This record gives sequence, C-alpha cells and structure tokens, in this order.
Amino acid sequence: MAAERPVIGITLDLEDGGVERYSRFAWCALRENYLSAVATAGGLPVALPLFPQLGQEYVAKLDGLVITGGAFDIDPLLYGATQRHASVTLRPRRTRAESMLLAAALHRNIPVLGICGGMQLIAVALGATLIQHLPDTYPTALPHEQPNPRDEASHGVDIQPDTLLARITGGARRIAVNSAHHQAVSTPGRGRVNAIAEDGVIEGIEDPDHRFCLGVQWHPEFGIDPTDRTLFKAFIQASGEQA
Repeated sequence: MAAERPVIGITLDLEDGGVERYSRFAWCALRENYLSAVATAGGLPVALPLFPQLGQEYVAKLDGLVITGGAFDIDPLLYGATQRHASVTLRPRRTRAESMLLAAALHRNIPVLGICGGMQLIAVALGATLIQHLPDTYPTALPHEQPNPRDEASHGVDIQPDTLLARITGGARRIAVNSAHHQAVSTPGRGRVNAIAEDGVIEGIEDPDHRFCLGVQWHPEFGIDPTDRTLFKAFIQASGEQA
C-alpha cells in the first residue's frame, strides 16, 4: 500500500467581481501550477479560502502550508512604517487570513513554504521591514518586475551558505530565477537570509528556530531551475515527517 500523501494547504487569492471577469461577484483564484507543483512533488494539494477566524481549524488538518504570491502588498503598518508608497495595494482580508494560517502552522511546527508575497509575509512575521517600491529605493536595481514571460528566468540569485535552502539545493551557489515583485525585504529581523540577487536585493529568508519555514521571492512553481523542483520535494518530504 502506497504511503499517504501529506496534505498541503495552498492559500487562494480573493478577487473582486466584474463583468469582464470570471464572475460579477467576488471569487477565489489560484494559478494551477501551484497545485501541480505540490502534486508532482508527492503532496496532496488543498486550496485554502481566506477565513481568518478558521485559520487554526484549517491548519489542524494540514501537514504543510504554502503561502502564495499575488498582485498586492502587506500593509506597511505591520512592519512599523508610518507612510505608504503610492504603488502599495492592500488586500486586508487576505493578509489577516494568511497571517492566522502562518501563526497556526508555526505553533504546530508544520512546514511552511512562502512564495513571493508569501515570503514577504514570513519575513514580516519574523520582524523584518520591507522596501515598499524597489525602483524608487534602488534605481539601478535589476528589473524585478521582469519584462519577459514569467515562465522564463530573469536573473540569478546567490544561495547563502549554512542555510536550510543551501542544504536543500545541494550546495548550489547560483541559480536562475524568475522575478515578479516591486517590493523586497529591507532588514530581515530575526530571519536568516538564504538568497541574494545579483544586485544585492534579498531574495529568500527562513526561520532559524523552525524545522522548515522558508520563503523565496521567486516563483519555483514554474520549475525554471532544477532546484525549484528540489525545493518542493524537500518541502513535501518534511511535511510527511513527524515533528
């Protein structure tokens, strides 16, 4: 009998309704390759709706949690900023729900993988601050909102030694990634930086006090570099192990 697949919760996005969109009413959305990346790596993907009050109940049923990205930003108030850049777009209900899911997952000590905005949420939970708009703060930075398709590489990142990500990637020093963000981690708080872009922008962070709580700024669900699949496999393997 085959071993049971670990149950992996994957956070949905919440979209406003509109005549030209999927529905006139609010609807949840998730790019399919998040689901297929988890399934291919051996997990049982389950899409999670955004109900902050149900976060603990959802996490009680999970073996691992993926916090996805999206076209929105974390409220700067959550990391102590007193001003909000004009480019910042908020989705308060989503942030509340994902924050509750993250807190419950850390309390249960189940593995967490944060992707793009999910990585930034993990960072803020670890006391980090964010750069609200990279083009303003670092005008000479790489185009982190890449102009080429998202399923292609945009730039390289250097994997930092003595990190969980370095152990997962088998000692790879630089990998090719895609890039779809206008914000980034500024100061990491108590988080450990595990990846840095060629221009010095922080591209990954992890919680040194948790057995598997890791975030990357790129989108490994596209499988651009072989280490992307390795990352998902390591996450699923950790999710299938007892804490």
